[in-house]
Amino acid sequence: MPGNPNPTLVALHRFGLGARPGDWPRVSADPRGFVLGQLNGPPHAFGQDLPASDEATRRRRAAEIIREEERKRPTPAPEATMSRDPQPPVEVQLFRAEAVAVFQQLANTDRPLVERLALFWANHFTVSAAKGPAVRAIAGAFTREAIRPHVLGRFADMLLAVEQHPAMLIYLDNNQSFGPNSRAGLNSERGLNENLARETLELHTLGVDGGYTQEDVVALARIYTGWTFNAPDVDALFGGRFTFAPVRHEPGPQSLLGRTYPMDGVAQGRAALADLARHPATARFIARKLARHFVADEPPPTLVARLEAAFTASDGDLLVVTRALIEAPEAWTTPLAKLRSPIEFMAGLMRATGRTPEAPMALLNGLRLMGQPLWEAPGPNGWPDTTAAWLAPEAMAARLDIAAQLGRRAGGVDPLDVTDQIFGPAVSRDTRETVARAESRAQGLAILFMSPEFQRR
Repeated sequence: MPGNPNPTLVALHRFGLGARPGDWPRVSADPRGFVLGQLNGPPHAFGQDLPASDEATRRRRAAEIIREEERKRPTPAPEATMSRDPQPPVEVQLFRAEAVAVFQQLANTDRPLVERLALFWANHFTVSAAKGPAVRAIAGAFTREAIRPHVLGRFADMLLAVEQHPAMLIYLDNNQSFGPNSRAGLNSERGLNENLARETLELHTLGVDGGYTQEDVVALARIYTGWTFNAPDVDALFGGRFTFAPVRHEPGPQSLLGRTYPMDGVAQGRAALADLARHPATARFIARKLARHFVADEPPPTLVARLEAAFTASDGDLLVVTRALIEAPEAWTTPLAKLRSPIEFMAGLMRATGRTPEAPMALLNGLRLMGQPLWEAPGPNGWPDTTAAWLAPEAMAARLDIAAQLGRRAGGVDPLDVTDQIFGPAVSRDTRETVARAESRAQGLAILFMSPEFQRR
């Protein structure tokens, strides 16, 4: 039977993003204390120079109007267009600026656990820029506004912030949902869109086996009617912000999971979400997802039960739940067998080499090649969270190519020195000897970055 994993590797990989040069001696003195210490204080805010989602929405719409007007004009002569230096659309510029902020944070943070939590919850509450320009412009702001402030707060607060955020309302089409018997619904003959309600129950709270019915989906969809955002075209000051539209709201009480919610405007939905946040099925679903993400594809049942109990007893206090995860014996004895996702692998490369990119395109392209384009999950259920999902031959070939490219760019660095800096005595003899036998420093770095120690968490 293999022994327990090295506790410093657990701290740096299972609960972090990999070591930076100099981290090993500092963390190895007290691995568990190092992780627990990251829970002190609020999540680090970044991107203060980036626009809020409502401002980004107004910018995108203003640029879209200009493009629409330009398309109506006569086509200019070829020589006139050749002299221009076209800029990417505003939504692309905003997306790239948000990406730079995220990459810099992943590379430099002293609280990598908090960044891992932000990645986890942003995937749990997925929005995808593939939906179109409206979401692409605010996908990064969505994480900054609705996810990051709450990763060590209350699940109920995060849930409400997510479901009311314009990015989620657009992504799951709730801005197109009308109560069939509402004034606007009767006048326009438009009806319910169930997407947000279904995913709230199936993916955000109770889970697919959480005991809800199709009638519950319809009831929550009715409760959600009127949850939309101000259109920049008609509100130049507050366009892009969440708003409640009473004329779209389905009148009357609604019965959800056996409880009746009286007609009370936007408060009807808030009350329903508060109850969903503390539902026993939600506690089980979240506990299992956290345990699977951090510890094992098939997490120990004792760990899941421990997290479920912490969630329930604390009324969804994610600081309490995260502390329970860190203090769980299973988190420190289960082998490091999960494969880093592409964005975790990219973060590990940046941290190991001390390189912080200013231009995002190489990293964005690399993530796409590895099968995880930033903020573009293939569906509302987000990216898969199992090792097998990232082991496709083409994805692993892309990792090798990226490792080789970075090895060439950092070829002046001694790979054995990097090995000792980020793995200390925990590196296997096979890995160290293979790195030492490399034909060049660049090749040695590539071998190190593809080693089991670097790939697993």
